[in-house]
Amino acid sequence: MTSDEKINAEQTEVTEISDIEATPEVEVTDNTDWDETAEPATADAETTTKPVAEAKEEIEDGEDLAEEQEPEPAEIDATLETVIEAVLFASDEPISPKRLVDVAEAGSVKDVNQCVKDLNAKYRDGVRSFRIEKISGGYQMMTLSAFNPWITKLIKVRSDNKLTPAGLETLAIVAYKQPIMRADIEAIRGVASGEILRNLMYKGMVKIVGRAEVIGRPMLYGTTKKFLDVFGLNTLKDLPKIEELKAPQ
Repeated sequence: MTSDEKINAEQTEVTEISDIEATPEVEVTDNTDWDETAEPATADAETTTKPVAEAKEEIEDGEDLAEEQEPEPAEIDATLETVIEAVLFASDEPISPKRLVDVAEAGSVKDVNQCVKDLNAKYRDGVRSFRIEKISGGYQMMTLSAFNPWITKLIKVRSDNKLTPAGLETLAIVAYKQPIMRADIEAIRGVASGEILRNLMYKGMVKIVGRAEVIGRPMLYGTTKKFLDVFGLNTLKDLPKIEELKAPQ
């Protein structure tokens, strides 16, 4: 073999090797259902996607559950009593008897009060876990205190209603001494209370109720309707008597 023939043979071998490396072996699959726009699956997608068999079982379980449930009656009589029950059940705040009359467009305040008594009697006879209570001048559906341990596990107090010890102390002074000036609050606490009062007003627990008839006419503070709602009080008269309160241990 001449030197030229040897060089040509080496170039041919290099070309064949390059072709092999440039064309990797590909496994042919059925791409009939392949969506070119779909993104490749990731590990996270695999962990959040339920297997078809599991999803099928859940659907079948749901169908079985639907079959077990009794069908609702075609029509339900909308009496004053059922309307009051539905409205109170859906509301997250107390509703006055007058407002219930306006919403129901029927009856009177006396009729509403009687309906509430009748509903509570039914709840009591049926050993239900809730009653309609009078809160802040209105009616609200509430669970019985016996179920507090379980309700506490379910409901977390909203952060905007959480009070620091200083905030609770200031709120107690306002509640028992209202209407009260900021200077009197600070005299009782022994520290400045401006920032705490502003925070209580921001939370909707305290409001300005007037001005004192003294030099400078400073503002007077008092509690709000939300204060009654949060602490489950109908009126300020339901506050515990000061002499009944125990000093912290």
